Amino acid sequence: MNKFLLGMLCASFLLVGCEGDDGATGPAGATGAAGATGPAGPAGPASTSVSRTDVVTTNANIAYASYSDSWVLAIALEGAIDDLVADPTQENFDAAKAAWLAVNEPYGQTEVYRFRVGPIDALLPDGSLGQEGDGPEGAINAWPLGEALIDYVAAAVDGDSGPEIPNSTNSVTGNIISDMTFTIDSANLRANNELGGDERNLTTGFHAIEFLLWGQDLNADLSGTGTRDSSGGQRPVSDYQTGASCTSGLANSQPSVICERRGLYLQTVAEILVEDLKTLVDAWNPNGTGNHYANFVAGGDTSLAKILEGMGRLGFGELAGERMNIALLTNSQEDEHSCFSDNTHRDIVTNAMGIENSYFGTYTRIDGSVVAGAGVHDLLISEGFFETANAFRSALETTMIRISTIDDMAKAGMPFDTQIQLGINEPNISGSIQALSAQTDVLETVITDLGVTVGDLRQDTEEDI
Repeated sequence: MNKFLLGMLCASFLLVGCEGDDGATGPAGATGAAGATGPAGPAGPASTSVSRTDVVTTNANIAYASYSDSWVLAIALEGAIDDLVADPTQENFDAAKAAWLAVNEPYGQTEVYRFRVGPIDALLPDGSLGQEGDGPEGAINAWPLGEALIDYVAAAVDGDSGPEIPNSTNSVTGNIISDMTFTIDSANLRANNELGGDERNLTTGFHAIEFLLWGQDLNADLSGTGTRDSSGGQRPVSDYQTGASCTSGLANSQPSVICERRGLYLQTVAEILVEDLKTLVDAWNPNGTGNHYANFVAGGDTSLAKILEGMGRLGFGELAGERMNIALLTNSQEDEHSCFSDNTHRDIVTNAMGIENSYFGTYTRIDGSVVAGAGVHDLLISEGFFETANAFRSALETTMIRISTIDDMAKAGMPFDTQIQLGINEPNISGSIQALSAQTDVLETVITDLGVTVGDLRQDTEEDI
């Protein structure tokens, strides 16, 4: 990390406590949150006087820290992309990919702050909250991507690479990069995100960047007779080289302007990502005035209910349903979350870690320091719900053990899509889905015991789990 980014990160540490800090008001909470792949460890001793405000404050501090980490690493990604466009070597191409993978580690843990009418889902330009769906989430991390709107795609692909609404009904001819009448700038890309009301017509966000860095994952032979590999997308660095070296795929020479536009698109969408993440950092800034952090910390049981609803809706509808079960049932690479880079295993792990962060009141920052305070587990113990506390901790451990097998196998060279399509790890993938469902059942007991009111935890998927 360069000195500028390190300085920014250190500055953010001044605003949020690290290990041993009780997070503004709450006493130190449970320890033993899961690491990258392992199950949650035993909880440490909980305070006998944990308040609901303690839990809410810790949750807000972790939100600020995790969004801050994501923003800092997004700036690093933007810098790596600038280096690639200025000097399109394989080394710079690989560095940009590594920077994309890095920022997704903390960002995946922030997704537990969705589904609760918070800044990610509902933030309006004036800083107030609207309805769920009004916020920047759709511009940051929406999927699946209809990549045919952005750049060239293969004639056939395992899944649907195109928009649900054909281009003939919108203002783009062919794709944005090849359409010389389309001015590539921040305003136009923002205006055309979800073009024509089509949720696949994404022009910004993590997965647009992912596609532009990796290209389509074409490792499944559609005829069923070819040799399959376990790589992600194989976009060549020549897609960013100008002059006579410009291509749109190997051995497909293009006019230099195509590669120039592709580089400009990649730079612009990275700039948008940094801007959008900064709005979330500002909304959760503990030193802000009248922002979401202040309102959330003052929210009492209403905020506690939001924490629990976010945990449940992420775990059941989004993670178990949309990100795992659909991909498993459709046997489709296009329906996995990070289908171009084959990073879906990390999405699954970091989403599960985000739920643990909220429950145990801990978050490990990108420099290894820990933001810690009172978690939901401490509150259950403090209020005498020992059996429920142990049951939910056990459910988290079971989920993480199952998910760890997906992660470990992917790291050993068998990514999530290959595990599904070859049936290599189906019992543990199905087992992870069922563990998340069982975890949701126990969470409903947590909600009942704590006496708060939440929305339907199962509303975000139509899948039968």
